[in-house]
Amino acid sequence: MKQNIATLLIVAIALVFLAMHSSALPWTPMRIAGVAIGIPAFLLLIVARMQLGSAFSLRARASTLVTTGLYSRIRNPVYLFGGLSAVGIFLWSGHPWLLLALLVLVPLQIVRIRKEEQVLAEKFGDAYLNYKRTTWF
Repeated sequence: MKQNIATLLIVAIALVFLAMHSSALPWTPMRIAGVAIGIPAFLLLIVARMQLGSAFSLRARASTLVTTGLYSRIRNPVYLFGGLSAVGIFLWSGHPWLLLALLVLVPLQIVRIRKEEQVLAEKFGDAYLNYKRTTWF
């Protein structure tokens, strides 16, 4: 849980720092879209990380199969809402070319997701496979 809170705190501090240094930029439709995507996504990211609780780890491990809350509908809400948060930040920053970073980030996240799925399937077997069939992404 300490890792969970620490990483969220680091991200929150980075966002405050970015906001302070970008506050003079005009409110264009792109920046408004960034806020409209980024804020809800970041809040849902926080919810997903908190719901993951002690099952959160930086390395793929299977201590608990979390199937409640956001995880009852989405298998990987941390990755989904983390990616959407990044999209929001990139648009809000006024530098849409930063979206090119997704060309690297998304494949890396897919590799990580597949590793986690393998670990979860090995640990929880049919329970995980049934869960996987009833959830999206």
